[in-house]
Amino acid sequence: MTLTGARIVASRGSAWLWSAAGLLLAVLVISAVVMVADRYGRSLATADLDARAASTLPLAAAALSGEISKQQLLPAVLAVDSDVVALLAAPDAERAGRLSAKLEALADEAGASVLYLIGRDGITVAASNFDDPDSFVGSDYGFRSYFTDAMASGRGLQYALGTVSRRPGLYLSHRVDGPSGALGVVVVKVELDRVEANWRESGYTVFASDPHGIVLATSRPDWRFGLLAPLADEAAARQALQLGEAPLASVPLADDGGGLVGVGPRNARAHFAVATGPIGAAAPDWRMTVLVPADAVIASASRMAISIALAALLAIIAVAVAVQRRRLSIRRRQAALSAMNAELERRVLERTGELSQANTALAGEIEVRAAAEQRVRRLRDELAQANRLSILGQIAAGVAHEINQPVAAIRAYADNAGRLIESGRTDPARENMGAIGRMADRIGEITGTLRGFARRATSPQGPVPLDDAIDGALSLLAGRIRDSGVVLERVRVTPGPIVRASRIRLEQILVNLLQNALDAVKSEAQGRIVISVESDDLAARLRVSDNGPGVAADIAETLFMPFVTTKETGLGLGLVISSEIAREFGGALRFEPTDARGAVFLLELRLAA
Repeated sequence: MTLTGARIVASRGSAWLWSAAGLLLAVLVISAVVMVADRYGRSLATADLDARAASTLPLAAAALSGEISKQQLLPAVLAVDSDVVALLAAPDAERAGRLSAKLEALADEAGASVLYLIGRDGITVAASNFDDPDSFVGSDYGFRSYFTDAMASGRGLQYALGTVSRRPGLYLSHRVDGPSGALGVVVVKVELDRVEANWRESGYTVFASDPHGIVLATSRPDWRFGLLAPLADEAAARQALQLGEAPLASVPLADDGGGLVGVGPRNARAHFAVATGPIGAAAPDWRMTVLVPADAVIASASRMAISIALAALLAIIAVAVAVQRRRLSIRRRQAALSAMNAELERRVLERTGELSQANTALAGEIEVRAAAEQRVRRLRDELAQANRLSILGQIAAGVAHEINQPVAAIRAYADNAGRLIESGRTDPARENMGAIGRMADRIGEITGTLRGFARRATSPQGPVPLDDAIDGALSLLAGRIRDSGVVLERVRVTPGPIVRASRIRLEQILVNLLQNALDAVKSEAQGRIVISVESDDLAARLRVSDNGPGVAADIAETLFMPFVTTKETGLGLGLVISSEIAREFGGALRFEPTDARGAVFLLELRLAA
């Protein structure tokens, strides 16, 4: 082989090595970019799914808690029903038949599965399914924990299989007391079908579990009575749920890391973002879990991130290739120009000048683009600031909405005090100044209430005469009521009930309800508002009704949600805050549907001990 041939072979071998090294480097770079983009996309998608699960959890818990709270009222009310007490005190077949028919009508109206009455010996004496083949009448349920708990503490809650129907359900019970002690227990069975159907419609997997880690209410029926963890005492768990010998299989959940859980076998496992937390006071021992499907979202986010990263990489490679070609072109041109004469050198110099101008223009374009990017970042920051100011504006508007009446009252008392001082009547003026102080305290209570709406803060409570709170609310709105020409009727009871509450915060609820009623009847030729009070041994109930246009059915379902309002300038905070205060008092505020024209709001409060 000649020297020239050896050089050619060596050159070809070197070129092949450089090509192979370049190809290997490209593969490594692309693999690294794909891996980093995939990890980044997955992390963003996982964070979004976690936030989605966390925001869904309180809604799912509220649906279950609301259904339980609603159904708990039924046995509580029946526990003081005269027919129930009379039957348990003196059992009678005819009376039991009438009460069973009454229970059947109440169960149909309330959407309950079964409503029944158990004597102190555990034997059912009346039931809503009295005329069914599997009637509960005559059955012994003394072994059920909802019966023993109610007899011992007054109330009971148990999720279990039905001994007759073998259908799972939630049993809510309330003790019936007589002059000589406990007479029996009222029980309502709720199968939670509507709550579970709503969960399924959300597209997420939702379930509630008991302290043993056994799945109870769930959007996936095949998981019911499944185990989230091995049982420490299987016999106790079976006894609590009345499962008998039914198998307890483990729920196919596994922690796959990265904040996700897997469902199913490892070779065909679906992944979910998970959020879990307590249900609330309605079922304090239960926990709610929400599983949000993650595979499709994460795969989509990963594909998008990889696509963007590869597009950016291709753009960089294209720029690098263009720059490299430009450099090679310049080198070839410089090598050719070195062999030319002076004329060609002059042209080279001229061409070099043109290239310098192009470089200067390119640098200017880069500066312009950098300035544009800086303006975009500044605009983004300004938009973020505007959004924060908008939120602050909503809070400020809410404060103004709540303290408007106390401020107006302060102004009225101040004017009266000035006139009284001018006329030398210092004692009444001093009383007006004291009233101004009380109004200032009221403003402090109102702003504290708005903070409590976010932090669930509480305030001192004690015995408060309900009539005094109504008088206080009416005094705050006296000017507006007088100017509106509305007829205000007040129905009292004697003696007036004394409730457990905070005087100023109770007045705040009443002012909100009265202002809403005044707004509703302002367009009526003969506006009328009625305040009625009634009470029994357990609670006092106050109704505020008007003859306005009423509340549409679709709006009624969302009245107590934040920022939902039917007013053109309203914020939708009044009823939300009032409802929260009522719950802190141990009572409730709700909209009461009526067949008559107008709207009725019912405030229920516990009587002071």
